[in-house]
Amino acid sequence: MTVSGETSQQTTEQGVMLTDIAAQKVKSLLEQEGRDDLALRVAVQPGGCSGLIYQLFFDERQLDGDSVQDFGGVSVRIDRMSVPYLTGATIDFVDTIEKQGFTIDNPNATGSCACGDSFN
Repeated sequence: MTVSGETSQQTTEQGVMLTDIAAQKVKSLLEQEGRDDLALRVAVQPGGCSGLIYQLFFDERQLDGDSVQDFGGVSVRIDRMSVPYLTGATIDFVDTIEKQGFTIDNPNATGSCACGDSFN
């Protein structure tokens, strides 16, 4: 049985956790796009005021060295350069008065900026 906010899927050594709520939101967005060939790509890129930023987007490509995980029919891909920054991270979706969108709880981040969009 899954408790709200928790998920039954397990994180792999080179992966992330996608909560059930986030997986449902991704499925909903993919249904709106009308495409079943897309995966959620999670990447880390240089930028932001703390040095690194997260990128989440739909991608039809599978790159050499990608870490690929399935969460109830939602495919999550992470490029090999981003894997060390994201191992053990949890991706969730929040919908509150204060905030709406995907959030990433990353145990590898040693600090972040005030806006919360960048980390180091």
